[in-house]
Amino acid sequence: MLNISLEALSAMFGNFLIDQFGVLLDGTKAYPGAAQALMELSNRGKRIVILSNSGKRSVPNELRLEQMGFDRDHFDSVVTSGEVARTLLAKRVGHDIPAGGKVFVISRDEDLSCIEGLDLSASGKPEESDLILISGSRGDEIALDSYETLLAGAARNGVPALCCNPDMTMLSRHGSAFGAGRIAGLYCKLGGNVEMIGKPYPQIYNAALDRLGHPDLGDVVCIGDSPMHDIRGAHGAGISAVLVLTGLSSGINPGEGNSVFEKSDFPDYVMKKFQF
Repeated sequence: MLNISLEALSAMFGNFLIDQFGVLLDGTKAYPGAAQALMELSNRGKRIVILSNSGKRSVPNELRLEQMGFDRDHFDSVVTSGEVARTLLAKRVGHDIPAGGKVFVISRDEDLSCIEGLDLSASGKPEESDLILISGSRGDEIALDSYETLLAGAARNGVPALCCNPDMTMLSRHGSAFGAGRIAGLYCKLGGNVEMIGKPYPQIYNAALDRLGHPDLGDVVCIGDSPMHDIRGAHGAGISAVLVLTGLSSGINPGEGNSVFEKSDFPDYVMKKFQF
């Protein structure tokens, strides 16, 4: 594991998968210098995909980045776990998910974009639904025990769940809080069955590499702030991984080595912040 600069990474790789929250955004605003760094990579001809465990689809995330000062011309695309889940759901309706099926959606901002336009309807009762979709957490507002009360009946009834935001911790305007991944873990503990979409699982990397035209993996690097999601996922996909010491990794001392990271979460490189 080596300390590295963005300048050095730019000389080594032509394709970048860059996490959104914790690298570009701190939960409320852009990190200083992040928009300029993205512009510089783009100006150097790098292919850039913003890779996010957001349970929302890609377009709302593109709009949020623009509102935070990032130029849409400075990245090729945004691939979110919510977008990958939407593609998966579209293929499954009428097969393992009944046409006209009822979906209980757990999200932020009452977001239903993953099922809008599909032959599915939003359900108000998880225990009477065909699917639980866990796309976001309101852990900064709602206690985890409240989610347990909400979902216990669905778990008893064997309602399957799809989690399209595996993050265990999220950054919010109020600081860090438990993420949708914790709700998914709770549902498993209650006896429910959960399928996971997003980092560190392979589907989102397949989608990102497809957007890049499937370049040689040796020419791709992933930059993120979560050892459990960004680093583990990149290594699972055969991609070099850089841990940025912002966001969820603020305060980590890489010098502590294996006492800090699981073997699969050990980054190839460490960078203090996403700046040139």
